[in-house]
Amino acid sequence: MTKFFSNEAFTVMHIRNFRLFMAYRFFMTSAVLMQAVIVGWQLYDITGNPFSLGLIGLAEVVPQISIALFAGHFVDIWDRKRIIFRTSFLLLIGSAILLGTSIDSEVTRFLQGTMPIFFTVFLVGLTRGILMPAHTALLGQLVPRELLAGAATWGSTVWQVAAVTGPALGGLMFGFFGIVPAYVLVFTFFLICVILIFLIKSPGKMVHHPDRDYRIFASIGEGIRYVFKNQVLLGAFSLDMFAVLFGGAVAMLPVFASDILKVGPEGLGILRACPAIGAILMSVMLTFYPPFKHSGRQMLFSVAGFGICMIVFALSQNFYLSAVCLLLSGSFDFVSVVIRSSILQLFTSNEMKGRVSSVNSIFVGSSNELGAFESGAAASLMGLVPSVIFGGVMTLIVVGVAAAKVPKLRKLSLMNYGESNEKEKMSNIQVE
Repeated sequence: MTKFFSNEAFTVMHIRNFRLFMAYRFFMTSAVLMQAVIVGWQLYDITGNPFSLGLIGLAEVVPQISIALFAGHFVDIWDRKRIIFRTSFLLLIGSAILLGTSIDSEVTRFLQGTMPIFFTVFLVGLTRGILMPAHTALLGQLVPRELLAGAATWGSTVWQVAAVTGPALGGLMFGFFGIVPAYVLVFTFFLICVILIFLIKSPGKMVHHPDRDYRIFASIGEGIRYVFKNQVLLGAFSLDMFAVLFGGAVAMLPVFASDILKVGPEGLGILRACPAIGAILMSVMLTFYPPFKHSGRQMLFSVAGFGICMIVFALSQNFYLSAVCLLLSGSFDFVSVVIRSSILQLFTSNEMKGRVSSVNSIFVGSSNELGAFESGAAASLMGLVPSVIFGGVMTLIVVGVAAAKVPKLRKLSLMNYGESNEKEKMSNIQVE
């Protein structure tokens, strides 16, 4: 047993700050996704319109994109732990608003409806635009460079475990106990997040170089140029963005659960958890056999597999087949997530990670919410099932274009990732 846990993949877990940060990430992800399940079902129950679910994505992505680049700049010059603590507190306030307006009383009755939901979703988008680059950048400070690949894999695994826990708990709590207890649990999870991030010892601000231009727009421009000059980073970010934009069906799961599969909020929670279950199963293998050889090809095949799963899911009218499709889609998606996260962590210096991560959050993070809006709009125009089939086909087309137009990504292998200086770091991107 001692030998097993001395494996390089587990070495990073000996760092107290990292363990606290992983616990924080678990409760944060669980709370956000739990809240998303409850909000989605509540909104569809109020409106009965699939397009309203797409509007949730739009309400979240607009503030996220608007603040992301500015957040990346300040993440690179301010104390990253303090930024995360204050932003997490905002999410706690948002969950309190949903809880308060869900209690049926004379005081809150005039506040009930869709407005508190959209306000809180807007707040979540605003905070995500800050937290995504802050999380990535803080991780780079908490963990030595030689352990970053293992940390990135653990981070993705913890996220996926939470992505199972959050939706499942949200659906089950809402289905069996009602909306108020469900929102109480969300509030409790956010409160735990605030406590955990408080307990992490701050590594402080990054050291500023006197020859660097830290004016906000010059700083933001430096981060954008860094990504667009690197074909591998740009290709990986773009591939995931368009695949999720067209291929994701998560936003429409309340409609599938209610109208097609007829499984209620409990079934919705299970369906929302299935992609994460598949990702967890894949993470067990990748912890010991990381996808650092033939990485580009593995990423392309995985995204193609994701698109095929979405097509089969759209055609399925059986709950178990639909669940299997979502489970496999999560397994495929996890491979590309690990590869992209490793590229970002390994080939970006700590002083640039906030800005580069903010660009990544626009490419990849916002694609989930834009994808939700696209799914809602397409479902309204084309019908639910044809819209998801269309998205899966578009994902396959995106993979083909990426394979043909971005040869460095197609031939990418991530090897020898422990070096510390910039010259060695860039040489780790080997083209076979």
